[in-house]
Amino acid sequence: MELPIQDILVRLVLATVLTGLIGIEREVRGKPAGVRTNALIGLGSASMTISGIFAASLAPTISDPTRIASLVVQGIGFLGAGAIIQSAGTVRGLTTAATMWVVAGIGIACGFGFYEIALAVSLIALILLAIFGPLDAKLMGDEAERKGFINRLLKKDKCEK
Repeated sequence: MELPIQDILVRLVLATVLTGLIGIEREVRGKPAGVRTNALIGLGSASMTISGIFAASLAPTISDPTRIASLVVQGIGFLGAGAIIQSAGTVRGLTTAATMWVVAGIGIACGFGFYEIALAVSLIALILLAIFGPLDAKLMGDEAERKGFINRLLKKDKCEK
């Protein structure tokens, strides 16, 4: 399979731009994985997927480009696990880890040339992060408020004993 350099560049740039947009949202919220991290994950995922396509074209009987995508997902799972922090009874970083996983998927979709999927996932992810993040905070209360409530409950239990 021969991809013109323009097609390769479109796939790489689109993956970087779409995942970078998601990174901007994370950066605005002060989250640890911002523009550079998300854009690099998207770019890396796209490049590995394109490489898998080329490898499969060179040796179609022994190479499968979807295996590369599978390994990308596993690797991102490892990075995402590092983004999750458990401390003092709370877990932080789950959304960051999930975002890393999603931007890897966007990169893979771009790498395969599935632009419609990449655009749709990017839009849905941005809506989830931008709209539902603040809505969740309003419905659940902010973290300090939740911790204060939990601490009051714990103190109440100690007083009753």
